[in-house]
Amino acid sequence: MILLSLICCILMLVVLITWVKANAFLSFICVSIVAGLLLGMPAGDIIKSVNKGIGDSLGSVVSVIIFGAMLGKIVAESGAAQQISLTMRKLFGRKYLNYGMALTGLIIGIPLYYNVGFILAVPVIFSIAYQYKLPSVYVGLPMLTALSVMHGFVPPHPSPMTLIGVFHADLNKTFLYGLIIAVPTIIIAGPLFASRFRNFVQVNKSLPALVQQLHDDQLPGMANSIISSLLPVILIAMASLAPLIIPAGHPVLSAARFFGDPVVAILLTLVFTVISLGIIQGKKLIEVMNCYTSAIKDVAMILLIIGSAGALKQIFTDSKLSLELSNMLQGYAFNPLILAWVVTAVLRVCLGSATVAGLTAAGILYPLAAHQSVDPNLLVLSIGAGSLFGSHVNDSAFWLYKEYFQLTLKETFKSWTAMESMVSVLGLTGVLILNIITK
Repeated sequence: MILLSLICCILMLVVLITWVKANAFLSFICVSIVAGLLLGMPAGDIIKSVNKGIGDSLGSVVSVIIFGAMLGKIVAESGAAQQISLTMRKLFGRKYLNYGMALTGLIIGIPLYYNVGFILAVPVIFSIAYQYKLPSVYVGLPMLTALSVMHGFVPPHPSPMTLIGVFHADLNKTFLYGLIIAVPTIIIAGPLFASRFRNFVQVNKSLPALVQQLHDDQLPGMANSIISSLLPVILIAMASLAPLIIPAGHPVLSAARFFGDPVVAILLTLVFTVISLGIIQGKKLIEVMNCYTSAIKDVAMILLIIGSAGALKQIFTDSKLSLELSNMLQGYAFNPLILAWVVTAVLRVCLGSATVAGLTAAGILYPLAAHQSVDPNLLVLSIGAGSLFGSHVNDSAFWLYKEYFQLTLKETFKSWTAMESMVSVLGLTGVLILNIITK
């Protein structure tokens, strides 16, 4: 009966989002209430669980996600990301162009959300493809691979950041493990896979109009762009290394922990970018603040989805479904990390959105956190890898790529879907290898 109720809830969620085209936030809330009723919870307790789930899910991540959105917005609108892209193109030249594109995607993929990064990358990709007379798919796939990997694997992106809170993982370790897995994954699924499209001939050879870019003399300097984009990573990394070189109890160690906290690190970066990417670039303070305000609007729905997904997870927990699932899982020898990947990959294929798939999987897989053999940091990455599998026609990113690059469905499946599936499988492989090494 427990499993049947779970399956009915997941099917209802899939139908509401994919067939009915209902708003994801409303879908999660409705399914949460139905799940509570099916699992025998008192009506009054259902609403309490929904409220608690929303509050708990948002409480631990809302600041980081909003601050991260603000940082991504200013990095994009100031031209910092464009400067990084242009400089990487000059450094790597034609011979190693694809590796330069992949590295650019990795760097700008840390602060930028995927859709923002995609829109920003498109004009750079098309201008480079035109300059070198190369297929846009060949030039663009490495950068888009890196953006996708960073979106699925690395905090402060919404899904991994939320999963870290759900499974009580360590943010610094998850970030480090994510980078370790991301680099080889990007190289294989990006430049190496893209090489097969070097002589690719599109059915429609015309390119869409380029997104407006800033002139070179309007761009911030390369050093300024890099530091402004990666300052949170630098501060968090310094805080992680501090205990290795500073004696325990030293006042500097406490200061390092404070400035290395993700919320503090990104907040300090936002203050820094007001000057570095705002005032120094000739912008008024009100313009920078308007940019930050606009960024909040961009992630408002993401935050609502995170909260509502937390409500479903809380219903599963309070109804004792999680306990029942935990007891069932303890009786199987199936690798929990592989199970997490399979469940998330199936949800991704059904639901389309990587973020929604990852957050839905969190509620189902919550009992795995109690499994003694599971590293919560690797569990987050396993779910992240699964959430990227098999992007197809129910995924907005699939159509974004198809329409901008003006490809046929067959060409999109052969390039985009194949790349996303490869990223997912390579990510799981990296997780399993790290699991062996770190045990």
